[in-house]
Amino acid sequence: MIRKTPFLAAPLVAATLGAAIAATPALAFPDKDVDYIIPFSPGGESDIAARLQQPVFADEYDHQLIVKYQAGAGGAQAWSQLNSMPADGHTIMGINLPHVILQPMMSSPGYETADLTPVYWFHYTPDAIIVKADSQFQTLEDLVTFAEANPGLVTFSGSGSNSANSLAKSRFDALAGVTTTYVPFSGTGPSVTALLGDQVTASWGYSTVAAAQGDQVRMLAVASEERLPLFPDVPTFQELGYDMTGGAYRGVAVPKDTPEETRQAVSDAFQAMNNQPAMRKAMDDGAFVVIDVPYSDMESFMSERRAEIEEAAKASN
Repeated sequence: MIRKTPFLAAPLVAATLGAAIAATPALAFPDKDVDYIIPFSPGGESDIAARLQQPVFADEYDHQLIVKYQAGAGGAQAWSQLNSMPADGHTIMGINLPHVILQPMMSSPGYETADLTPVYWFHYTPDAIIVKADSQFQTLEDLVTFAEANPGLVTFSGSGSNSANSLAKSRFDALAGVTTTYVPFSGTGPSVTALLGDQVTASWGYSTVAAAQGDQVRMLAVASEERLPLFPDVPTFQELGYDMTGGAYRGVAVPKDTPEETRQAVSDAFQAMNNQPAMRKAMDDGAFVVIDVPYSDMESFMSERRAEIEEAAKASN
């Protein structure tokens, strides 16, 4: 079950975490800087989240999160190598849904979902269709009408194949009865660059893209259950008659040989950061939806997400 991060619990969580670390020095995490591998190009939501986490981590633990990038195959290049990395808790990796469930379902990415060890999920971002501010398409129906008359001519950029963006494209095409063309990029950063550079008609991205790009872009619809506070004028897909909600979840994973105590310690550290008021505000301001899924809830959370993603994948063929 997803639990919204309790805003007022931050001091208690941080104090409890600090006491636990002090009481068990043999299992201390961290006792040195931590390599934080982002499996996408710089500039995307995973990178933005990591950059927001860096100063909070440094203030809390007097060590650094060293952000590194290992882009390729929509994240699969990095995830397929995670279990060969040091398993002492000081090498961690960003992890995304539906990617790590959808990719092994649709292809042979070099790993299976069961190979991965997520220890904490900290936010998600709703899917969205985004166009440039000067686009001819003022509304979603403008775009759909054009796509109906011109099959395949509407091109969408997106982050990776067999990803949240590619799944959203397939789902929407099926719901709207249109045929569009999806162009995968190595991350949200290059996908947005393609949109702003007029290489594509529109972009399958997230609410966070509209927040980051400001007046340069316009969001036509968002796949949240309700309108987002940051974008009160942007309709949901459901409002417009398309039964579509969803997006991308982001968290952190460790190599499979990481001891249970260390897995829990990494989870606790990210939970403490997620509970910091400054972190929560930064996430809210960036149009991220903050969640709290610790290691203890991982099995049930992953089972629920697998069922949802399999159903969505079948619905979009």
